[in-house]
Amino acid sequence: MQATAIALLLLSATLHTAWNVMLKGLPDKYIATWWVVVCGAVISLPGLAFTGLPPRPLWFFVTISVLSEVLYFLLLSRAYGLHEFSLIYPFARGAAPAILALWSVLFLHERLTAAGLVGLAMIVGGLLVIGASAFRAAPHGTIPRQGIAAALGIALLISLYTLIDGAAVKRGTVLPYALTVFALIPIPAAPIVLRRFGWPAMARVWNAAWARLMAISVLGIAAYLLALAAYKVSPLSYAGAIREVSVVIGALAGWRLLGEEMGSVRLAGALAVFSGILLIALLG
Repeated sequence: MQATAIALLLLSATLHTAWNVMLKGLPDKYIATWWVVVCGAVISLPGLAFTGLPPRPLWFFVTISVLSEVLYFLLLSRAYGLHEFSLIYPFARGAAPAILALWSVLFLHERLTAAGLVGLAMIVGGLLVIGASAFRAAPHGTIPRQGIAAALGIALLISLYTLIDGAAVKRGTVLPYALTVFALIPIPAAPIVLRRFGWPAMARVWNAAWARLMAISVLGIAAYLLALAAYKVSPLSYAGAIREVSVVIGALAGWRLLGEEMGSVRLAGALAVFSGILLIALLG
């Protein structure tokens, strides 16, 4: 892979982890997440005046991407209410490359090298190690099934919208496509959030944390634009995996910034994921 693409993906991963950490620290994550995407739409709309809309053939991709990302944001906020950040984040972001590689082979006809397959196996192995550490830490021998199931659901959605977005930007320019997706995401999400929480609760969350919500939105937009730029010039199966170095960054962030337990087992799993990503970057 090109060094420039790898640099874009690493920067994207860092920004992505940053906004997830900021979101984790907010109460009422469903409402906060919706405000984040609203801010993203407000930021994106003026940009469309300069870039224009994507061409008609890309609107199928826009529609599927918007629906997938709405489900992603809603499930993400739900998952963070079920279990700690440093479990949910590695599972969700780490399982996605394995699923994305399958989609890329089936639908984009990409070919994986032997080293690439080994790297993906290391990622999956690291996830199993991280999951095992969660089982051991669960109280009274219980297993956090809901948290893990939500994280795997998030991984499926990540792989889906990454496939759609990667295929779209390979067919057209990045900015018109991305800004259109950002602008449309709040529309299908609005009725869900309004019906569940009502406007007074939504206004209360905005008034309490509007500056943080705007900052999260800016970081999220920047992170994904960088990723899309890399997807345009790289094999999607590998680019999607390299971006998931955020798994390691996220586990460390949960430990150092949120006071969550890291543990030697979880650290070993995170290092295995990182090693798999590195192998793909160098030899995939």
